[in-house]
Amino acid sequence: MSWQMHLLAGVVRLTRHRRYATAANARAYLAEPKRPARPPARLRERLSTREVDGFPVHTVEPETVKGPGSTVYLHGGGYVGAIATQHWDLVADIATATGRPVHVPRYGLAPQHTARDAHALLATLLAELGGPIHLAGDSAGAGLALAAALNAAPTGLTLVAPWLDIALTNPEIPALERRDPWLSAAGLKLCGEVWRGDLAPDDPLVSPLFGDLTQLPPIDLYIGGRDIGLADCRLLRDRAPAVTLHEEPDAIHDYPLLPFAPESRAARRTLLTKIGASFGRIGG
Repeated sequence: MSWQMHLLAGVVRLTRHRRYATAANARAYLAEPKRPARPPARLRERLSTREVDGFPVHTVEPETVKGPGSTVYLHGGGYVGAIATQHWDLVADIATATGRPVHVPRYGLAPQHTARDAHALLATLLAELGGPIHLAGDSAGAGLALAAALNAAPTGLTLVAPWLDIALTNPEIPALERRDPWLSAAGLKLCGEVWRGDLAPDDPLVSPLFGDLTQLPPIDLYIGGRDIGLADCRLLRDRAPAVTLHEEPDAIHDYPLLPFAPESRAARRTLLTKIGASFGRIGG
């Protein structure tokens, strides 16, 4: 592990872990006002916003168009937290690397909204876009992207540290949790219960690991060894037909979005290259 990743893990434990450390902490986090980060100034001339089913959908255009198709990016945050600066940075990089627009739906968050609202929005958006679509996301957004792909036909999937089982039932999670400086099962479970609403915990709309994975497109999957989701990502690799698993042994949750460390920068370069290549496969 690089010293930068070691330092990053310490900072995250001090600043982020308390959100999910207990059910009480998660309940307080749920009650906080949603404060989405503004897009960086460098994106404003390339950014447009429209409303789809009552929710804002932002589109970041590439500086140079390379071909047909687009990416839909779903941000993480435990289905509770709003889009953050690191999400916008990655969205900008995807648009530049692929030469295609990136659409960012600001799906409704818990406790005001549930998974059913998000899936209704995505169904409308994907139908409107048409054409080759690459689905991408991180953390909760990556879980949502995979769940949406079960009922759509994206050309590819990029998943960073996806939340694959809303109830966190994998027996390997307690051991992983001891190494994770960011996430804790107690808080996540509460967020997940609110997010799933009337859906069963094993419904593929909220726990895509339990869906029919046999018809999925190629999946590019990134997970750190110090991430509570590691065991479920390995299960996804074993169950889906075409998964490339990038497992960085000592990296933390969402590490490709945190380019302070060399492991993160390397993963980000690979991620961007592979999304671009996915459009090449369909002739763009």
